[in-house]
Amino acid sequence: MASRQTVVFLVAVVISLSDFIHSFQPLFSPDGNSTTHRDITRSAVLRKTAEVCRDMAAAEGRDFSLTIDDSLSTDKVQRACSSTGSSTSLLSTVIFQTSIANMYFSNAKVDVVFALSEEHHFDDETFQGGRDVITQGVSAVKASVKLESFVAGRWNLGQVCHTLQDFYSHSNWVELGNNSPYSTLISPDQPLENLAGVSVPTCRNCTGGNCENNLLPDLQQQGLLTSGYFNIFSSAKPTGKCSHGGSFDRTSRTDPVGGISKDDLGSSHGSLHPKAADLAVNATMELLEDIRVAVGDKNFLRLMGLSQSSVLCFVIDTTGSMSDDIAEAKRVSFAIIDSKKGTQQEPSAYILVPFNDPGFGPVTMTTNADVFKDSINKLSASGGGDIPELCLSGLQLALTAAPPSSEIFVFTDAPAKDAHLKSTITAIIESTKSVVTFMLTDVLASRRRRRNSQQLAPRSMTQLDAQLYRDLARASGGQAIEVTKSDLNLATSVIEDSSASAVVTVFQVVKNPGRPDNFTFTVDGSLRNLTAYITGLSSLAYDLTSPTGVSQSSSHSSGPLATLTTAGNLRRLSLNTDNQTGSWEISVNSNNPYSVKVTGQSSVNFIYNLVEAHEGAHGDFSLKEGRPLSGGNASLLVSVTGSDRVKVTEVTLFDSSGPTEVNGSLQSVGSGNFLVTFSSVPAGEFVVRMKGEDGSSTSRSTTSSFQRQAPTQMKTSSISVTAQANNTNVEPGSTISVPFTVATTIDGAVNASATGMFTVRANNDRSYTSTSPSSITIAPDSGGTANGTVTLTAPASAASGTDVTLTIEAENAAATDINYVVLRFSVVAKVTDITRPVCQTVSSSSNCPSSSSLCASSKWTFIANLTDGVNGTGIESITIRQGNGTLNISTLAGAGGDNVTVATYSASCCSQNVELAAVDKVGNVGKCAGQARKATVATTLTAFTAAVNTTSTGGHTLSISHCLWISVVVSLLWK
Repeated sequence: MASRQTVVFLVAVVISLSDFIHSFQPLFSPDGNSTTHRDITRSAVLRKTAEVCRDMAAAEGRDFSLTIDDSLSTDKVQRACSSTGSSTSLLSTVIFQTSIANMYFSNAKVDVVFALSEEHHFDDETFQGGRDVITQGVSAVKASVKLESFVAGRWNLGQVCHTLQDFYSHSNWVELGNNSPYSTLISPDQPLENLAGVSVPTCRNCTGGNCENNLLPDLQQQGLLTSGYFNIFSSAKPTGKCSHGGSFDRTSRTDPVGGISKDDLGSSHGSLHPKAADLAVNATMELLEDIRVAVGDKNFLRLMGLSQSSVLCFVIDTTGSMSDDIAEAKRVSFAIIDSKKGTQQEPSAYILVPFNDPGFGPVTMTTNADVFKDSINKLSASGGGDIPELCLSGLQLALTAAPPSSEIFVFTDAPAKDAHLKSTITAIIESTKSVVTFMLTDVLASRRRRRNSQQLAPRSMTQLDAQLYRDLARASGGQAIEVTKSDLNLATSVIEDSSASAVVTVFQVVKNPGRPDNFTFTVDGSLRNLTAYITGLSSLAYDLTSPTGVSQSSSHSSGPLATLTTAGNLRRLSLNTDNQTGSWEISVNSNNPYSVKVTGQSSVNFIYNLVEAHEGAHGDFSLKEGRPLSGGNASLLVSVTGSDRVKVTEVTLFDSSGPTEVNGSLQSVGSGNFLVTFSSVPAGEFVVRMKGEDGSSTSRSTTSSFQRQAPTQMKTSSISVTAQANNTNVEPGSTISVPFTVATTIDGAVNASATGMFTVRANNDRSYTSTSPSSITIAPDSGGTANGTVTLTAPASAASGTDVTLTIEAENAAATDINYVVLRFSVVAKVTDITRPVCQTVSSSSNCPSSSSLCASSKWTFIANLTDGVNGTGIESITIRQGNGTLNISTLAGAGGDNVTVATYSASCCSQNVELAAVDKVGNVGKCAGQARKATVATTLTAFTAAVNTTSTGGHTLSISHCLWISVVVSLLWK
């Protein structure tokens, strides 16, 4: 089979960016040659991810054929890290690319939220403050990973990387001649040394605009560390101090004039920009290595978003009438698990959220299929009280727990008691771009087979009740499948379809109200296993036509083009597209609401994110939450990765209700990126569509036209909602305030003369205590804006690392328009233990023969005592970072009252080096290394005896007498 190239498109929707392209700095370089925060973060993540995969492959005895250098791409790394890794296997890099994008978008957000914070940029010589930002942020990342809150972990990690990377651009570390990162910045227990004092002059005036030699020679000779002062409001700075520089920095106009920034090639010290960027990449990799050791290789790869497949996520109603549905959910999930276990299509994680009334949750999220099986086996159908259930509350938990772009399946036969959460769920769907499909059983049948407390006959879930689920499915690009309980097993094939690798949406449309229509979609050579789903009443009829003119009608369950299965309102057509690339057509005849969706498996796909332009000293673009503004211009920033033979020919915003399709104009902005500008945006709900040509060699054709569609519906709003918290982390037991602003807009800009009242809703997925105004009013002469504050209180009992998603919504008085902002927070306990575990060598055997040919017949042993101090949090894990031996762990009580962990390592004399990593309970990492010695004359040893607790292979704790030897012949390296 011919090879297939993995192709991913990153699409960022930019609101009114055409006037600000020159400030494209954190994400893209205007000159095309400078390195941005995005470049640095992406390069470091790809390289470190590849290194982890290489090391794991070596430990498992697998080949790893990838050169780790600056030419890495998501496609190359994903394929090399795959257990199969063949060029013909279908791999999707969407999750990996989305995760990296989340990290560099949160990185760029620092220039908006913390634009004037000197410690977030290492300005004004705030080295201690900058390091605190880094180390506290790293603690938050590690705490998030510990609870498998990977989305929150990535957001924190991106922000930490921004501050760390800025150090090398804003300080004189590079000018001091350093060629390696300043490791002390990620080690809070190490002192910051050689800092220029506040009264020490650091710079002299630049001459004629040339700042190459403006750092004082004495400063450089003494090796003193400084950074530039920066202020957009005041020109004041301490006497003799360097400035950051640039047109926005007013301090750079005060003696000594000029700056030392290396932000880009045009900066004051722009000639050193490449070296600063290289050091920033290496420093980011060093930070990632610290996190890797603390959380373990597998969790590190999950944090990076490296996944060969999607998650399996169920939200299940557990009330009395749902026993058949629960049994079918068990059957289909077990079938998926058993058939895919050990393959690249095995789900990357399993998520289960039960709900009923009055409860919902908890969330079970695991990578262990057996744990998921056990959890779903424990579900039982009982209770429920009145008919409506807390379906949307359970769905909210699943949406915020699952990775972005996941597919979630909801099983229920009841209306939603919490229908007031509809707008919140819609906001989270649009933010996460996850797809939600509802399995609705017995919509027209009786809800319960019991009477309520008043002995009244039970109600059924009406069509109006079901419409709520249909609306949410449409917003997400999912489906609302309505079947009887006896036919549910026929409909769950949709779940098995979605669990395949690299599933893409080729075409999708919803018609409500329905009308007869013809729909075309393009099948390209990379697509496999195409499936069409049509939902609608039983009276719906359709015709399917291939590119060669062959047709098949809905009256035939099997024919030349497709095999049909029907379950309730769902028709599933497995298409036969062999050697039939080109334009296909589906003609639907129905005056009732219906939907058409065509999916397949392919490596060609795309993702998109809303971003907005912002001005200022760090002017560029950042991620925008909420809906685009009505009447404004919009642009798409398209980044092509994975194949240089893919050509994007058309990007459109498609509104099927019109139908309206707005075509954008494509402009290359270098490095495989394209700016797609739209003069208008559809007024109704719309999706992003992309068409192009893939010149990669395939078995079907040399050049193949392709078509892809984003499943998530987008919609404009005339309401602007913005909110910025001054911290994304909240301590247990504390309250964080989130100020927000609501405005009415016209043609994409704030309407300064507007007035009006808006309903405000604030919801969080953890049910934490929160306060907010119920409404807000834009008064006359207020500039068209109104301000409010939402508070969020984390319980004292909240576990460190818990993520919280807060949604703030504003709706107009007529309830015809709504917009929102989605904010993510992490509950992070204050870390007082900043000291790494300490290692003390006890003994190392010296029995290895001098001849390497005899090494296999001899062994050596290394014993070390590791402690975390009396006030430490305690050692949580010890792992082998280098060496091919075995490690046994035991514990004892030290003389000073602290716990001592005894690590005993044994290996063949053919492997004579070992490095151990000890991690305490807050993620501090200490390393120690030992080396076998050749056989020598015996050396005097000191011995002592202590009571030791050791865990046997059976898991029982034993009390034994253990003799520990302190040897003077061992070689110990403490890092």
